[in-house]
Amino acid sequence: MSINTYFARHAQVLVGSLGRIMHQPFATLMTMGVIAVALALPLFLSLLLQNARIATGNWNEAYDLSVYMDKKASTGRVQSLAKQLKARGDVAAVRIITADQALAEFRNDSGFGKALDALSDNPLPDTLVVTPTLTASSPQGTETLKAAIAALSDVQTVQIDTEWVKRLHAMLDLLRRVVLLTGGLLGVGIVLIVSNTIRLDILNRRAEIEVMKLVGASDGFARRPFLYSGVWYGLGGGLLALTLVAVASTVLARPVAQLAFLYGSDFRLEGLKLVLGLGVLSLAVALSWLGSWLAATRHIRAIEPT
Repeated sequence: MSINTYFARHAQVLVGSLGRIMHQPFATLMTMGVIAVALALPLFLSLLLQNARIATGNWNEAYDLSVYMDKKASTGRVQSLAKQLKARGDVAAVRIITADQALAEFRNDSGFGKALDALSDNPLPDTLVVTPTLTASSPQGTETLKAAIAALSDVQTVQIDTEWVKRLHAMLDLLRRVVLLTGGLLGVGIVLIVSNTIRLDILNRRAEIEVMKLVGASDGFARRPFLYSGVWYGLGGGLLALTLVAVASTVLARPVAQLAFLYGSDFRLEGLKLVLGLGVLSLAVALSWLGSWLAATRHIRAIEPT
């Protein structure tokens, strides 16, 4: 058998399996719809988590370190330390807030101007506001930077408030595991759904399979059309899932942009990437093929011509 003949026969079986499932449009659409929902749910949740990580990854201000200098440190020492910190590879920027500037801001914001006038001297120290780089803007990275700055001379206190960011990252990690677990369970569900659909199809065509075996067809030959049917189910379900996620992303894009604008951000909801879409289609086809293979292998082997 030539290669052209081999591929021609497979193409004929492939097209024939598509035509066969299209003769039952309602049942086919129901199966593809269930596959689509099972894929769309974890995919959409994963997309939301990805966007949440992108949004929180841009909150560098949440990781700024406030470095309070010793009151005895001179202005030259403060400027020298600022230059030293700027030279670090994990520091993006350093801003100096002098004691006089800090007192003036506190006077304007607190409303205790008259009480502050009674003070003989300024109780506030010079302060350095250190912004880490994007790669260092993580709970672990900022803790390392904090320890390094605290060990420097003339540094009294290094303060950073990242507890809420740590909690947020912990919640995102937990949700990511939940999505993976949910996706795994729904993936098993897809295999079972396709397997049951193929099983019913085999039972409806039992007489045809018996005739094929009677004239000498092997189990693999009789199984091939059902495997291709599983591929079509997976491909159709995957395309429907991508459509559902794309529609949901479009519906939520404007409200998300408005919410980000209220918080002074230009964040935009990112949609599906081409690589991720192709991966979803491949996964849908693989799971559906596995379900059809399990059903066809078991039930066709049990059929013997009478």
